[in-house]
Amino acid sequence: MLSFNQLKKNLKKDILDLKQIKIALISDTATQLLAQAIVGYGIENKISFDLYEANYNQIDFEVFNNNSGLYQFKPDYVLIINSSEKILSKFYTLSHLQKTSFATTQIDYLQSICNAINSNINTKIIANNYYELDDAVFGNFAAKTNISFQYQIKKLNLLLMDYCREQPNLHLLNIASLISEMGYSNAFDAKMYYGAAMNLSIDILPAIAKNVCDIINATTGNFKKCIVLDLDNTIWGGIIGDDGIENIEIGNLGLGKAFTDLQTWIKQLIGRGIIVAVCSKNDETIAKQPFLQHKEMVLKLEDIAVFVANWNNKVDNIKHIQTVLNISFDAMVFIDDNPFEREMVATAIKEITVPNLPTDPVDYLCYLRGLNLFETASYTATDTDRTKQYQQAAERIVLQKTYSNENDFLESLEMKCEVENFNDFNLPRVAQLFQRSNQFNLRTIRYSEAELKQIATAQNRYSLSLSLADKFGDYGLICAIILNKKNSTTLFIDSWIMSCRVLCRGIELFAMQQIIAYANENGFNKIEGEYLPTKKNELVRNHYENLGFTLCNDNVWWYDIAANDKPENEHKFFGITNK
Repeated sequence: MLSFNQLKKNLKKDILDLKQIKIALISDTATQLLAQAIVGYGIENKISFDLYEANYNQIDFEVFNNNSGLYQFKPDYVLIINSSEKILSKFYTLSHLQKTSFATTQIDYLQSICNAINSNINTKIIANNYYELDDAVFGNFAAKTNISFQYQIKKLNLLLMDYCREQPNLHLLNIASLISEMGYSNAFDAKMYYGAAMNLSIDILPAIAKNVCDIINATTGNFKKCIVLDLDNTIWGGIIGDDGIENIEIGNLGLGKAFTDLQTWIKQLIGRGIIVAVCSKNDETIAKQPFLQHKEMVLKLEDIAVFVANWNNKVDNIKHIQTVLNISFDAMVFIDDNPFEREMVATAIKEITVPNLPTDPVDYLCYLRGLNLFETASYTATDTDRTKQYQQAAERIVLQKTYSNENDFLESLEMKCEVENFNDFNLPRVAQLFQRSNQFNLRTIRYSEAELKQIATAQNRYSLSLSLADKFGDYGLICAIILNKKNSTTLFIDSWIMSCRVLCRGIELFAMQQIIAYANENGFNKIEGEYLPTKKNELVRNHYENLGFTLCNDNVWWYDIAANDKPENEHKFFGITNK
């Protein structure tokens, strides 16, 4: 974790060519130092924050005044920081009866804030939960009476989590966890609070700033998707080739428990949708033995999306894994106990994240948890199938090598595509696709689930989702398209997003025909598309040109249906049929 002084030094760095994000900070305490920490951590994450900092304790003025600076600023994110000390002061002014409903009242207040913000500007909101402040009024009896502050703040945090679940554009900053880890006595600065109305110590500010950046990165599609694991002395103790399966350290005794707990944590990440690959210098047969034969292994072979064990260098092996998974290096985390291997990978593949593991394995898990590497802004039930989907992708690659003709290979897959409008069932996955997709994303607009729900029912807008399956398995929902009526003759492609797992499958041609069909049915004779380049979507630079569009100006492309949609120009979909 960077120190506050290191973050301040970042403020002096050249910030040219960084991603620009506007963020507003409103709080019931003074936030000058927190603002500096957030901007400094943004630079560390290659983000240039344009930050609007409201005056001290002016949340209500900024939110409920339609002409406030907050609304004139029009931020991409609004960060709301409320302190436990301030609400404790409010709590003490209440009668016994009012104290029993304090948590509910606070949630109602937050709801009114969110409603006011959402009615004025299109933005995402980040609000903190409340750290448990022991006022020592009831002592340990506080857990048994609902008029104690401890009882109400616990209830408030639970209600806050439930409320956030219902609000897709509201994200929770878990300050309570950060302060619990550091300890309240270290996170609260009494001199700063009573002298400058600033409750948080300088030491806790970098952790808060990092977590704000983590949330923003997750909601803009910049997050980790994959763990690449070394094996020996990383997920078990010892060297399998030398010590043998019976002597490696794993299980519920001694040092073995540290490795078992690490594996259990990784297993939970797999259930959440994180992909796990193995990259080990080892004989493959020997490396797989613990996964297949050791009764106390938590991770099994079916948990591993790509298993690479050989004597090649790990840089080349990780590049192979990246090719199979078809994800960017900056979405990968490499975990290895060997400092030499870590340095080699980090030097050769600068985008990949390589944590410097502690020397003692008992510290691995706490260290990795503290890095918060796997922040996410969404979760759907289909995430649990991700490992299986990538294993199927590896099987397709093996099959592809047996074909000399690409078209023959594609037709052999027996692909079937289901085309639907956005609906209540697929909206969570569509929203996740908008958040996650970077490479096949022509305009890189991040719509929230709430915004997509409005789009699905809006007049003059049309939505398409495509789900794909083949003989190896189900890809799930892999494409989302939003079309806007520009005028009586022209249909504009507002968004076209596809999962990189289905590239080079002919799906883009199939999707284009769905767009043309809708245009024909509704009297449009021209389709307009736009490509807005980013650092990550170079892949689709020639997308519209490849589909027969003509460049109009800058990044705008036109497709004349009458001139292109003729029988002799019909696209071939390599055996793709409708479900």
